Amino acid sequence: MKSNYPNVYFAGDYFATVNMNPGVKVYTEKLVRDGPLELRTWDAFKSKLCGAMKKGLKTFPFGLGSKVLYLGASTGTTVSHLSDVVGRDGEIYAVEFSPQCLKSLLPLSESRSNIIPIHADARNPSEYAEVGAVDVVYQDVAQPDQDQILIKNAKMFLKPGGIAMICIKSQSIDVTKRPDEIFIQVLETLSGTFEIVEKLKLEPFDKDHLFVVCRLRT
Repeated sequence: MKSNYPNVYFAGDYFATVNMNPGVKVYTEKLVRDGPLELRTWDAFKSKLCGAMKKGLKTFPFGLGSKVLYLGASTGTTVSHLSDVVGRDGEIYAVEFSPQCLKSLLPLSESRSNIIPIHADARNPSEYAEVGAVDVVYQDVAQPDQDQILIKNAKMFLKPGGIAMICIKSQSIDVTKRPDEIFIQVLETLSGTFEIVEKLKLEPFDKDHLFVVCRLRT
C-alpha cells in the first residue's frame, strides 16, 4: 500500500521502497512482495531519514528524477532507499570521507547507476564542484562544524528555494552541554542562511539527535 511519501509504501509496520535491484538486499532489510512489486523494508533504527518519517516528517522533497547531494553517505543504507525513490532518471551524489565506508558504497553504486560515489571531505565542496545544482542537500555528518558544512554546500549547490536536511548530532558538537542547548545554538546559525521548516527529535530511533528541514533563503 502506498504511503503519503512519493514512491514509498507500507509493508506492515515498516515504510518500504520498490527494489531497483530485485532479489538483492543492501543491508539487513526484508524483501516483501506487494503484487508485482518487490519492496525493501526501511529500518528506522538504521536510517535517520526513516526515523524522521516515523516521527511524522511532513517535508519529503525526493521523487522520480530528483538530484540529491548526500553528505556523509556511510555504507549506503539510506542512500539505497533514496536510490529506489528517485528512480533511474534521478541522481544521488554520495559524498563519503571514510575509505572503509567507501568500500561498501562502491559495490552499491555498481549495481545502481543513479548513485555516484564521491570520496571527499564535505568541508571542501570545491573538491566535487562538478556536481552542479541539486534539488536537495541531505547531511548526516558527525562533526563539530556540521552546521557550517551544510551552509557551505547549500550555498554552492542548492537551487534557489531548495530543501536541505540535516541530522544534528549534539554529542558530536559538545558533550559538555545539554542537547537542547546545542540544538538552539545550531538552529540560530542555520537561520541566517535558511528558513527552518521542520524540527523533529529522533528518539527512540537515535538519541540526542534533531532532524531539521530547511529551505534556502533567496
